[in-house]
Amino acid sequence: MRWESLFADLQAQATELEIAERSAEVQERVRIELSQLALADRIRPAAGQQVRIRCIGELTVAGVLQRVGADWLLLHEGGGREALIQLSAVLALANVGRLSAPPTETSSVSARLPVGQVLRAIARDRSVLRLHLRDGGVIDGTIDRVGRDFTEIAVHAAGELRRRSEVREVLLVPHCAVAALRRDV
Repeated sequence: MRWESLFADLQAQATELEIAERSAEVQERVRIELSQLALADRIRPAAGQQVRIRCIGELTVAGVLQRVGADWLLLHEGGGREALIQLSAVLALANVGRLSAPPTETSSVSARLPVGQVLRAIARDRSVLRLHLRDGGVIDGTIDRVGRDFTEIAVHAAGELRRRSEVREVLLVPHCAVAALRRDV
């Protein structure tokens, strides 16, 4: 009887040790997996949800997260307005939940598009927009052309269509200087 009790106790200790080792291994694997996630991967599952984003240049944007691209986010702010935000200009995000989702081979094309491609599409639309710079400045105008790492903006009055007579100047703005872009859709 004493031997059975001793062996049962040893078996219980061995089982507890095995469970503790397995738990430690799982926790370590979770930490390793988490270290492989990019910011876009962490934000992606929040698509369709109301979020708040604080950006460089004291800009805060709130709205429904529409898309997460390779280096940008698209929010619908309501009232027919959208904001394109460069991920590199994001300081903090609220209401993104706890899930993560790396892109898959079947992810939408937009998940792989760099910001330059999106800006080219906006240039084709001839949308009037407001560019928010990282230093807090703003530029109102229309995108004329988009290069690999710059955007050419025809500066004119906010809310007005681009007309040659209304263009005050044309600015070259490096993409790295842009925090966000807002436009009515």
